Amino acid sequence: MAKFRTEKRYGKISAVLSARQFSLNVVIENVHDPHNVSAIYRTCDAVGVPAVSLIYNNEQFPKISKTSSASAFKWVDKEKYEGVEECYSDLRSKGFKIYASLLDENSVDLYDLDLTGKVAFVMGNEKRGVSEEAAMLADKTYYIPMFGMIQSLNVSVATAVTLYEAMRQRRKSGQYDKSELSDEELTAMIDKWCKK
Repeated sequence: MAKFRTEKRYGKISAVLSARQFSLNVVIENVHDPHNVSAIYRTCDAVGVPAVSLIYNNEQFPKISKTSSASAFKWVDKEKYEGVEECYSDLRSKGFKIYASLLDENSVDLYDLDLTGKVAFVMGNEKRGVSEEAAMLADKTYYIPMFGMIQSLNVSVATAVTLYEAMRQRRKSGQYDKSELSDEELTAMIDKWCKK
């Protein structure tokens, strides 16, 4: 029975890691509500985002409750940065285009973006949004079209909408059907995850 459980878990880990989108990243900039951070991590895990980049230079990283969706923290890595330039420079060195979520006249519609390449999305603080620096240094800013009186979404909802559009495009192009990892990398990651 124990062997069956191990094989079942190994099979799930292998399937999840094979679908991980290492060409997809989320940057959280000074998001302070722990429920929002937890929800963002949960969506990242669901869509297959392997790591979240954290910029906390105006806020403290929130204390995450163990009873929330904190289990997603186990499966999504954290990369911490002191500021926007450091984060963006690291992402660009890995070949990422950086798209910051911002509602303004220069922003492009989310649904007009090609999200099948190496893409990082920047999500900002609940009240202030993304910082001026994060918007200015991004490759593009984008908005999620809305037709109501209120022209904003909760940051965790905006992240989910954004990532599920990326997932839709990537599924259509078959990117979830083949691993972005080599066989050796996949084996190493499976071994690492089995120890978590």
